[in-house]
Amino acid sequence: MRRAGIATREVLELLRGLVKPGVTTMDLEKAAADRIAEMGVKAAFKGYGGYPCVLCASVNDEVVHGIPNPKRVLKEGDIVSLDFGVFVDGYCGDSAITVPVGKIDAETARLLKVTEASLHAGIAAVKPGATLGDVGAAVQGVVEAEGFSVVRDFVGHGIGTHMHEDPQVPNYGTPGRGMKLRPGMVIAIEPMVNAGKPDVMVLKDGWTAITSDGSMSAHFEHSVAVTATGAKVLTE
Repeated sequence: MRRAGIATREVLELLRGLVKPGVTTMDLEKAAADRIAEMGVKAAFKGYGGYPCVLCASVNDEVVHGIPNPKRVLKEGDIVSLDFGVFVDGYCGDSAITVPVGKIDAETARLLKVTEASLHAGIAAVKPGATLGDVGAAVQGVVEAEGFSVVRDFVGHGIGTHMHEDPQVPNYGTPGRGMKLRPGMVIAIEPMVNAGKPDVMVLKDGWTAITSDGSMSAHFEHSVAVTATGAKVLTE
């Protein structure tokens, strides 16, 4: 799973370097697909539930599952969430980053900083004997302390030989509640954080989820193994 995680991260860092005004989300999709072919690994997203691409690229008020489109041109001040995964020898890596397009305003920059910080807070809560409620509460505490909101409709998940496995890993919760973590488990922690209210809706394409109030949304994700000594991030 570490190998799958490293391959996933390599592609995301390639895409991060390509994000700039004038680039389309389909340009990013093609770059990801080309790199997958060069590496000889298998895309985790394409074909999953009928999803048509190897990459999810969600712009501004799009929360998750944005389908790359040659007509979606990135502009200065946008943000784009890139969610991506691959299989290596039957094991899955899954990770996400949100990238500024050129210079972004201060409040949007704060949204990205807080969302990434909430991911790290969730990871820090991972250890044997901790619960999923501990992880969710850690994420939620960072987000809500800064006046942002945690999306409820989409959550993290277990990951292994399939991309989505039990258990669900909410980005909210009560300390001490929920499944206990034990060594050998791997979970994908992925805060999706809105600048406004937490409500989302899915567009007619059946995939793209947007904020109901039109506010900006950010998304960061790592695949994290539970070890005897704590968390091991597989996708960094």
